[in-house]
Amino acid sequence: MDEIIALENRRTEAMIKQDVSVLEEILADDLSYTHSTARVESKAEFIAALTSGRTEYRSIDRKDVRVRQYGDTAVVTGQAKMHVSGNGRDNRFEIRFLNVYAKRQDVWQMVAWQSTKLPD
Repeated sequence: MDEIIALENRRTEAMIKQDVSVLEEILADDLSYTHSTARVESKAEFIAALTSGRTEYRSIDRKDVRVRQYGDTAVVTGQAKMHVSGNGRDNRFEIRFLNVYAKRQDVWQMVAWQSTKLPD
């Protein structure tokens, strides 16, 4: 699923660059984004956290990324080293993630994200 990998690359780059127009395109309006801290955000809340500076993604280094397609749904799993700043704190941690894309009107969009922080 090269198309999904390309979307994932665009999405993570947009998160680091705070490119809202790309995120508006890739993230579904009904997105459920569950952070490794268990905080859940909607698309609007996720983008607002980026644009306000509350959350700043400095780097995202993914590995072991696997995409499985089930009709108009694609499930992405993998691991990532995260470098995130926010609320006056600089955090580096590693996560496992599960990400779901849905194809609607011939366009793939991310509908769900769930990540789990790995022990230090």
